[in-house]
Amino acid sequence: MPGDMSYTTEEISKLLKISKLTVYDLIKKGELSSYRVGKQMRVDAADLEAYKQRARTKTNANRPDGANQPLRSLPSASINAIRPIVITGHDIGLDILAKHMEKHIAGIRPLRSFVGSLDSLISMYRGESDIVSTHLLDGDTGEYNLPYIRRLLVGSSYIVVNLLSRNAGLYVEQGNPLQLEHWTDLSRQGLRFVNREKGSGARVLLDEQLRLHGINPGQLDGYDNEQTNHLGVASKVASGEADVGVGIEKAASIVGQLDFIPLIRERYDLVMLKSTENQAWIHSVLQILQSMEFKQELQTISGYDLSRTGEILLETLEPSF
Repeated sequence: MPGDMSYTTEEISKLLKISKLTVYDLIKKGELSSYRVGKQMRVDAADLEAYKQRARTKTNANRPDGANQPLRSLPSASINAIRPIVITGHDIGLDILAKHMEKHIAGIRPLRSFVGSLDSLISMYRGESDIVSTHLLDGDTGEYNLPYIRRLLVGSSYIVVNLLSRNAGLYVEQGNPLQLEHWTDLSRQGLRFVNREKGSGARVLLDEQLRLHGINPGQLDGYDNEQTNHLGVASKVASGEADVGVGIEKAASIVGQLDFIPLIRERYDLVMLKSTENQAWIHSVLQILQSMEFKQELQTISGYDLSRTGEILLETLEPSF
């Protein structure tokens, strides 16, 4: 193989005849060396051959007859009997969910992927994630998440369940010296803004509010100044590097030294694809979400509304197999 050849995770999946989730798990555990190019993981041909050689050695060492036969394929069960479950999103509630899943569901290993709401749904469409979190506002209907899910997961069978609700709004300087109170205030001249990245729920919320209130994004000084999480936006405002940003209340309480102006109650939901192999752990996840043990732990975090936690909001028909 040429020394400069490399493969995507999808190509590795096809070459080894294993799922993409298993490829990500091998990378996560350090068994398969990789590097990132933009948003894409790549594996050099030499590293793939090194992994295959180690797998051959391990397989042959375990043969009773010591036969040295070529390794034709690596089914996921032979590499690791534990099924990786990829959970996307940034909220700490997802970390708590992952901990409860690891404790109560045998045969799975939760893996966290820190990507925004829209990118999470796209990753599910591509088969790269198992549980995605989303808080995407549809400005025309005022509905959260379901309009986007229906459009992006056309033809899929899935279940949508509420994790929590929380306040979203504006981060402003402590004492709110500029008296910012509403989305329309973002049209003021001279405001220094800090934004979230494209695909995040906060970015969609901002863009929808700008559209609904007739504000051109080009009017915002700092619209292209992006941070990859709520804490980053809140920190820029707290440090005085920006006058205002959009995010959730929890991040303001963590960062401190700034004020939070609540403007909307957003619903933070989970989406899980229904399939024969997923049904068992999906049922267990629903039991966790609806359990008092899980809700009591979430209740220790200020700013969360758990009145609908565990409620199934939408479930499509069973897939036919």
